[in-house]
Amino acid sequence: VQLQASGGGLVQPGGSLRLSCAASGMISSIDVMGWYRQIPGKQRELVARIQSGGRTYYGDFVKGRFTISRDDAKNTVSLQMNDLKSEDTAVYYCNMVVRTTWGSTNSYWGQGTQVTVSS
Repeated sequence: VQLQASGGGLVQPGGSLRLSCAASGMISSIDVMGWYRQIPGKQRELVARIQSGGRTYYGDFVKGRFTISRDDAKNTVSLQMNDLKSEDTAVYYCNMVVRTTWGSTNSYWGQGTQVTVSS
């Protein structure tokens, strides 16, 4: 199973970005899809995750600015980020808990995509 993230970049404060992550491989189903971020010198933290039934969880710092969504037909997860702030600057990683076709359940990570919020 491989995860490919895209959509990072440079944006001004108050701007928006949309991150996407697609999973490929021997996938039977995906239980949880999520986004984490890592700011230099800090631990990786949860940004948002969405369960197979659609329930969502967000980090406290999101405060209604981000929206996570999933497309199970395409094995993708997206993160719409609005009203970005300089403190959102980080490397963003997608994560999926995947049930494989050979019967195992594992957590997989994407390669990380840089988001820089700066004027």
